[in-house]
Amino acid sequence: MKDAYRILVVDDEPDVEALITQKFRREIRKGEMEFVFAVNGEDALEKLEQASDVMMVLSDINMPKMDGLTLLLHLGEKHHNLKTVVVSAYGDMKNIRCAMNRGAFDFITKPIEFTDLEATIRKTLSHAEEFRKLELEKAEAELVQATLSRYFSPSVVEALASDENELTTGGKRQQATFLFTDLAGFTPLVERTAPERVVELLNDYIDGVARTIFQNEGTVMKVVGDSIQAIFGAPVPYADHAAHAVKTALEIDAFAQSYRQTWAERGVQLGVTRMGIHSGEAIIGNFGGETFFDYTAYGDAVNVAARLEAANKTIGTRICVSSDVAARIPDFCGRPAGLLRLPGKSHPLAGFEPLLPEQAASEEMQLYRDAYAALEAGSPDARQAFASLLAQAPEDPLTLFHLQRALNGATDTVVDVTTK
Repeated sequence: MKDAYRILVVDDEPDVEALITQKFRREIRKGEMEFVFAVNGEDALEKLEQASDVMMVLSDINMPKMDGLTLLLHLGEKHHNLKTVVVSAYGDMKNIRCAMNRGAFDFITKPIEFTDLEATIRKTLSHAEEFRKLELEKAEAELVQATLSRYFSPSVVEALASDENELTTGGKRQQATFLFTDLAGFTPLVERTAPERVVELLNDYIDGVARTIFQNEGTVMKVVGDSIQAIFGAPVPYADHAAHAVKTALEIDAFAQSYRQTWAERGVQLGVTRMGIHSGEAIIGNFGGETFFDYTAYGDAVNVAARLEAANKTIGTRICVSSDVAARIPDFCGRPAGLLRLPGKSHPLAGFEPLLPEQAASEEMQLYRDAYAALEAGSPDARQAFASLLAQAPEDPLTLFHLQRALNGATDTVVDVTTK
């Protein structure tokens, strides 16, 4: 059953309460209306503090202590959602005009015609009800937007909020770029670290990674423990999603390395953050039903990104992107990592390590490309080239990886990463 509309009547005339109660006795008896009475503006404000569900105010203007015009000022400050109808002497246009300027919804004149009063009350309640519905819809929309903001970039949230169809279940085939991250060695770290420290560490880490994704127009699909799965180019498509993903990975790498240093100073040794990126077609959309909702993607392109993330462990890199990603970026900066035999794939996939422009243009990177080209061609000079480079860059794990392969007799760049 619908609750009664509660109306606050403010008037210092002693017979007003009896008249109102008598006139609206049927509505009161049916539970359609409920009246609260106050003798002046001060009394009205006190009543409103006690009865927050008042829908409208019916107020006389001339009253002791606090008149109706002053009451309107206070209602505008603290109870702006209330609809107020003022009662004034017939022909007192000055006060009526002042009341309307201070936010009164309507007015009636004395002597009161109860037929007119009833019509005015019903009209005012109708407007108040509509206003409350709009306020509720606005609050719900703001809640949805706040929730979406935890998963999507601001531009995507704006697009989703403006098109409710984007939030319905269903998927479609779409080109996008997928990024997978993983924090190495996190599970054993959890076992030997106090719970409150793990919570702090993980919350700040995920927040930093997610913020970076959002800043580059990416969408967080899933957070599984310390691993984050993101998508670029969906749900709102844009052409340069591969470039956005690579830029994100480089920025996450900088954040993660700094974060490791911060926690090392606190006595906690974090592993590196490894990332895999691949571009391709997948079925992307909202999956689930009435009780569960999941924005995600399905397809081989998603699986390849996950496997490239895992490949980093073998080849020693922190970021590994596919040739499909590199080919989509006209000014891609990076170096070849190897022809990677991934689980479930019949042909090897060329993997690359993205670099900052100044790194890619360095002499060391050119020497690496020369050594890699020699290994790719099966040249015996590859071992010496990688050995000489390692002397200059002793902390480069990818150079060390290929040198070890060459020393073990490898004469190509095909790398088996099918086993962990």
